[in-house]
Amino acid sequence: MNRSALLRLLAVSALALLSGCATLSSLNPFGGGGGSEAKAKVDPATIPATQLYNHGVDALEAQRYKVAVTQFDLVQENYPYSPWATNAMLMQAYSEYLLGQYSSAISTLDHFTQLHPTHHDIAYAYYLRALCFYEQIEDVQRDQKSTVEALGALREVVNRFPDSAYARDARLKIDLCTDHLAGKEMAIGRWYESQHLYTAAIGRFQRVVDDFQTTNHVPEALHRLIEIYLKLGLVREARRTAAVLGYNYPGSSWYSTSYRNLVRDGDVQTASRPERPVRAGNGGLLSDMFGWAF
Repeated sequence: MNRSALLRLLAVSALALLSGCATLSSLNPFGGGGGSEAKAKVDPATIPATQLYNHGVDALEAQRYKVAVTQFDLVQENYPYSPWATNAMLMQAYSEYLLGQYSSAISTLDHFTQLHPTHHDIAYAYYLRALCFYEQIEDVQRDQKSTVEALGALREVVNRFPDSAYARDARLKIDLCTDHLAGKEMAIGRWYESQHLYTAAIGRFQRVVDDFQTTNHVPEALHRLIEIYLKLGLVREARRTAAVLGYNYPGSSWYSTSYRNLVRDGDVQTASRPERPVRAGNGGLLSDMFGWAF
């Protein structure tokens, strides 16, 4: 589903509610015209909640997100017990998201979900909160705290609202987050291997194999394990890992490279494809094969 379409659902909904109202931009002391002096003379408390809210929607549609945040905040400040204040809180978070003010948006959304847990747009609130974390995901060379937070928030959307459109999109992003975390483990593992810190490298590559089995990093992780085992003279471990790689990814370039390494080390027979299927259980690919590979 198109993400921008999902994010604009609430704004479109608000515009529909206000479609019967007269255009109020000419009365908006915050949306342009009249000069700063005119703006200063207007007390927001004298402007009806519907007009303040409409000013915010107008600003949002015009991509004037800072103005929108201000308008929605004024609704909440001056009419805290009105239905408009509830919607304004969610629209403020959306405006903050579009501004890239993710921490502020998350704070606003946390406040919204605490105050209005049964609101009809509560699924949207949780989804938007997850997107705020998702947009902050860093390159794999950097700290992955935001990726972990995004993964947790996306899973919360799926668990709470499994049949919603938001959950369907969240599932796709969960896969991307998982792949990103696996990529981080691979980057660290490669560095450890380059520094001849083989025990640490094995731990990283093993984690990819065990915890990120659905990602496209697994073939390389298996190859790297074989590579290190051969360097350390751990032939049995290299043979066992090669059996897993050969069965699950027989056409991958990583298997071809591992096969050549085994040929070079005089261990060709162990690179052949195993006869029994590999089951990916809780213990991971390697542990599932441990009992029968030889």
